[in-house]
Amino acid sequence: MTTEAFQKAVAEAEELIRNPPFEISEQDLAEGLDYLAGSIRSSLQMAFDYDLEHPVLINPTHQYARQGLDNPDAIYFNAHLTDGASYVVSGRRGSTADLSFQVMDGTYSDAGAPNTVVAFDDRELDVAADGTFEWRFGPELGLSRGSTLIVREVYDDWNAEERGTLRIQRLDTAGQPRGPLTPERVEKRFGVAAKMLTGRIRTWFAFPEWFTYQEPVNTLTAPASTPGGLASQLSSIGHYALADDEAMIVTVPVAACAYQAIQIGSAWYISTDYEHHQTSLTRAQSRVDLDGMLRYVVTERDPGLANWLETTGHPRGVMMLRWQRLSEPLAETDGPNVEVVPVADLPSRLPFHAEASITPSDQAARIADRQVGIARRMIS
Repeated sequence: MTTEAFQKAVAEAEELIRNPPFEISEQDLAEGLDYLAGSIRSSLQMAFDYDLEHPVLINPTHQYARQGLDNPDAIYFNAHLTDGASYVVSGRRGSTADLSFQVMDGTYSDAGAPNTVVAFDDRELDVAADGTFEWRFGPELGLSRGSTLIVREVYDDWNAEERGTLRIQRLDTAGQPRGPLTPERVEKRFGVAAKMLTGRIRTWFAFPEWFTYQEPVNTLTAPASTPGGLASQLSSIGHYALADDEAMIVTVPVAACAYQAIQIGSAWYISTDYEHHQTSLTRAQSRVDLDGMLRYVVTERDPGLANWLETTGHPRGVMMLRWQRLSEPLAETDGPNVEVVPVADLPSRLPFHAEASITPSDQAARIADRQVGIARRMIS
């Protein structure tokens, strides 16, 4: 049967979700099964859109197919590359805070993260006055079969910035027709999707164990190159465990960069619902205190504050702060300071508590803005 391998992989992946290497609640299980559905969708997409002769930029990670503590502010595109080939990536620069390119010598797996071959942002491209650009590359990068291109468009202001356009073409096969589809090729692709599916689940079980969970709970690391991630980005990682009546205050200075953000993730090492809940904030979405500091409050209960990050029923989870397009280096003192306090003590522990307070209708308006911002990306 053509789909037999994939059917077995779906059953195996469900077993992995139902029996993860950590304790789960009924809510965690429901979210895990939703994560499984997104992983099935993405694995099929990656396997069936995969074409080394005529590559395309695939959008495999989004709010319906989360993975790898996906950035709520990013639109991700992937393309598979091979040795001996020449490529051109072209398009029109949008107005997003960042547009970055990264070539890796493989894909993420439960054995480790691939190495970065090259990583840069659009400032290194010759962008014309009308926003158009080209980037040509090939054998000089030492590409191999299995190399991967990742392009990220990253928003600071979800409702003001606009997407650009992107495309990839393999130059040495341009104009050649694609070969005919055969039952054997289709069966092979179902097999590829099967391996991708179970590999994806196992990879993101392993990844946080290498980095995030090596840190003490309720702490965040000093800014550093993102482990296994975008080489041109600095990040701070950590994980939290909070009682229902506790809050974490994360204080960080405004940095000299185009993009600065914070997010919460679940035990599945994926983003939590950032469309209908405020589980992430960019600098544009955040309130800056009068002393130039960003103070975020991580808690389950609504504290009536602009910079509330809702844990959405997750008393334990992961966190990440990101900085991109830095114009000045970050020192250790530019990193986050973390304090866990009783929710009831927030008015006395936040120096600008009154100024940062918002009403329930203000919070509803912020959520409505998020919903519009995500809808503008037109990913469904």
